[in-house]
Amino acid sequence: MRFPDITIAIDGFSSTGKSTLARLIAQHFDFLYLDSGAMYRGVTLFAREQGLIDPDNTIDPALEAALKTLDLHFGQGTVLFMGTRNIEKQIRTMEVSSQVSPIAAVPYVRSYVDRRLHEFSAAGRVVMDGRDIGTTVFPDAEIKIFMTARPEVRAQRRFDELVSKGENPVFEEVMNNLLERDYIDSHRETSPLRRAEDAFELDNSEMGLTDEIAWAEGLIRGKFGLLDAPANNGGKAE
Repeated sequence: MRFPDITIAIDGFSSTGKSTLARLIAQHFDFLYLDSGAMYRGVTLFAREQGLIDPDNTIDPALEAALKTLDLHFGQGTVLFMGTRNIEKQIRTMEVSSQVSPIAAVPYVRSYVDRRLHEFSAAGRVVMDGRDIGTTVFPDAEIKIFMTARPEVRAQRRFDELVSKGENPVFEEVMNNLLERDYIDSHRETSPLRRAEDAFELDNSEMGLTDEIAWAEGLIRGKFGLLDAPANNGGKAE
């Protein structure tokens, strides 16, 4: 018996490993993975390249009309493309990170991303991560997870990620950016970051990836009464 064809929504703070866990779940249970955060980063990169957001994060209203020409989509698995151009590396820079929260707070940007995510997930059996997936994008998701970790742990993870990509980050700047994003995401008027009432909370401050996937598998099995059914490859139970 296959695990049920459900939608899994993963929300939480920056650098809690939402995308990593979502990818692991997708691989383990043979789900489609969609990275909503990458979409917002893609819009941010687009706005920067079109000169529609300045260094003070003032957004040109012309961005709303410009979005009608923007083709963001996933290819090669989970790689984000702008048209035919692979933008995965560009959207992960500190420059984009520093402006993604103001962009993501704009209602018409959120509408654009939500619409695209619903188009991508039309076939079902999806795991998606972001900051309002379980509260706004897919409020009826069968499984909702809210991820958190201590700020210093999250900042160190982000710092290490940037170093691994050949960048030269300053830890204090990474920490300040993370705390600023936490505040903006939690206090924006449109779809603020919050834990859905029916979400299961996962604090992974002291957890490794093996622990996280075991936790997620136990959650899914418990939710659907599959605790006694062994799993094999592809997220199937005998």
